[in-house]
Amino acid sequence: MNNMQGKFPSTRLRRNRMKEFSRRLVAENTLSVNDLILPLFVCEGNKVDDPISSMPGVSRHSIDKLLSEVEKAVKLKIPAIAIFPQIESGLKNSEGSLAVDENNLVCRSIKSIKKDFPNIGIVCDVALDPFTDHGHDGLVINDKIDNDKTLEVLEQQALVQANAGCDIIAPSDMMDGRVGRIRTALDSNNLADTLILSYAAKYASGFYGPFRDAIGSGSNLGKDGKLTYQMDPSNSDEAIREVGLDISEGADMVMVKPGMPYLDIISRIKSEFKVPTFAYQVSGEYSMIKESINKGWLNEKVVMESLLSFKRAGANGILTYFALEAAEKLKNE
Repeated sequence: MNNMQGKFPSTRLRRNRMKEFSRRLVAENTLSVNDLILPLFVCEGNKVDDPISSMPGVSRHSIDKLLSEVEKAVKLKIPAIAIFPQIESGLKNSEGSLAVDENNLVCRSIKSIKKDFPNIGIVCDVALDPFTDHGHDGLVINDKIDNDKTLEVLEQQALVQANAGCDIIAPSDMMDGRVGRIRTALDSNNLADTLILSYAAKYASGFYGPFRDAIGSGSNLGKDGKLTYQMDPSNSDEAIREVGLDISEGADMVMVKPGMPYLDIISRIKSEFKVPTFAYQVSGEYSMIKESINKGWLNEKVVMESLLSFKRAGANGILTYFALEAAEKLKNE
């Protein structure tokens, strides 16, 4: 009873929150510019800044304009950018053959960026969806995705990107065995230092819609979409198996996509494997937040709150369309 008189409660967690200095001292997670990767969309042409209607504030850029965006990232000390191409429809086919052309839009973008900004990291997806007329990540044979034939093309796609100067090959296709095949191909072609960031747990999510608008890959997917190769949103143990396989095949880093709806997956992966783990705050997440801010429904502070949630879950880095905005804010703080 004596403890109850004038002393209860003896532990007051609010004391640590009372002043700014103590809040800073006891903060468990912090966000820095070192955590950010900026995704950029590139298209053909010159002096093109083509706004994406479903992604407010985001545009497709021709290579000359892309360089201006990369310069902004460099000035803000963002460590890496990720390139996503919009391929003209007349250049697409069922095999996605342009993906293995050393002069394709992605490879030309890499070379231009490395010429002007040699020290920024470049991440490139390995998947066929931007290049196929059906929009799938793999080859469609007899009305289904042929996993093993797709691997042969993905190896070549990875090689042309790495030879162009890509620093991080990011297989996003979710074909079985692709990390091992790509790692072997890189190592056998004097590209052993090229990193692999595997989209190890990529879910068949409804949050990709604006991205598919941006690269023009969503119109011909069919009723099943990508359910036969991307993960079921109801599964989490399966994500652990996927990550374990990709690490055993030579992945240097792993990715969870989408981000905020799958914070539990990020946490489980980081806890289980202790490997560099990345999150992709995908287009649908970005557009919901951005448009809500634009309409006054949410305060802009939710941007940094959303990014911090990835750090709290255990992510080492975040691909986010908010990267420039977040880096500017962190710089000013």
